[in-house]
Amino acid sequence: MVCAHELSQDLGAFERATTAFFNAQLLPITERFMSTVEKDVTSRGISPKIFMLKCDGSVIGIKSALEKPIESIFSGPAGSLVGASFLTGNDSCAVIDVGGTSTDISVIKDGVPEMSEMGAVVGGWKTRVKAIKMETSAMGGDSHIWVKDGKLNVGPRRVIPLCRAADLYPDFLELLKINPMPTKTLIGMNFQPTTFFTRTEYEAMGLNDLEQELLDSISSSPTSLRELRSRMGRYPSTRILDSLIQKRLVQCIGFTSTDALHVLGDYTACNVEAAEVGAEYLGSLCKRTGEEFAKYVKETFAKNMASDLISFFLEGIPGEEIRKIFDIDCPTKFKVDIPVVLIGGPVVAYKDILGSIIDAEIIVPEYSDVGNATGALAAKGVRRVDFLIRPASMAAPDWEYYVFSEKGRQSFYEYKDAIKYARETGQSMVMQYMEDAGLDPDHVEIDVKKDEIVPEGWDFPMETKIRIMGVGTRLIDEEA
Repeated sequence: MVCAHELSQDLGAFERATTAFFNAQLLPITERFMSTVEKDVTSRGISPKIFMLKCDGSVIGIKSALEKPIESIFSGPAGSLVGASFLTGNDSCAVIDVGGTSTDISVIKDGVPEMSEMGAVVGGWKTRVKAIKMETSAMGGDSHIWVKDGKLNVGPRRVIPLCRAADLYPDFLELLKINPMPTKTLIGMNFQPTTFFTRTEYEAMGLNDLEQELLDSISSSPTSLRELRSRMGRYPSTRILDSLIQKRLVQCIGFTSTDALHVLGDYTACNVEAAEVGAEYLGSLCKRTGEEFAKYVKETFAKNMASDLISFFLEGIPGEEIRKIFDIDCPTKFKVDIPVVLIGGPVVAYKDILGSIIDAEIIVPEYSDVGNATGALAAKGVRRVDFLIRPASMAAPDWEYYVFSEKGRQSFYEYKDAIKYARETGQSMVMQYMEDAGLDPDHVEIDVKKDEIVPEGWDFPMETKIRIMGVGTRLIDEEA
């Protein structure tokens, strides 16, 4: 059993309870997962030390990981952050991680990821899990690009790129070429000349009659809106389409930024012709040629990346306002004093255009497409232990002190004894963590930070916060 105070000492009983609840739910799942991984690895004649990557970019020994699996959420973006630092050799840098569905912005300073003061949000529930500070936007390589009223829209839905669909389905390219343009009144996110639908293998449960009718009209191969109208006698309802997509019973095919890069020749791993046909269709909706439209998509994507980056640094300023600045033709630029590293897929295509938008050193490291996996291997052992010291009574603040930590509450009559307990206990917990993680105790750096609040007229602190942070950099048998 893992108690809430062992997971977080921050204020907020409800959030701590939520954290403990999610952690408890993950315990059996994580145990089965890690057991399966361990069995598979050992069956291959390998006797490894197995670690789990945490959401703060550090690694944790398997014993501790099985007790606190909640700390592994959002470990993917954290891995990319650490991987970017390792691949470029920069202990301090900003990272733009472009995935399939989202773009994540984060920063690492002196080899340690910058942490969020707020707890991570899981499925809409606020927790007290310490995670990296991150700015996320629904803009990835597979984000749906669609046009309405001549305006370009990016996401938020993930779709199968046209270039990829042409490789997956032999008849798709010809079907795309003859697909008619929807009328102006119909055009929207679900009604585009480049939009198709396929039925997934998920089992349909609890559908109403209208949902079942539409699902029955969609086959496992790409189905156009014209085919749906022919089978149903009418165009499908956008609301019902959205419902089936949300339930993962239907998968969309559409134009993406990956298609735009295929048109421009920046990335040609899949079918280029399908991407070109899609660009011509959507370009006609905003009075551009196919190539002009692809350039417009690429430029928009880069400007969005730049605004997300600047928004990360300028807290409190809406990203939408920053984004408007990049559409103004003026001789000024935002300057970023630390290197900006691009991670993920064909991000090299955005290097030059991003550099023309902001004043920064833009780096695309070799193996940027596997920066996430690299981060899992290069991650350090980081352990933070927090202590809160307060007088037991405000009436006699120098009589007795309480020390709160994940070990519970302890009391001391002398303030200096409370401080000594926090320092010694914190360092002991750090070293125990490093030992459990298989890290060499001779290569552990420990930093102690103390913050006191002393009201006017008081001789003793009303509140003292102490953070003990240890960073382990080398495995015990690394040199062996």
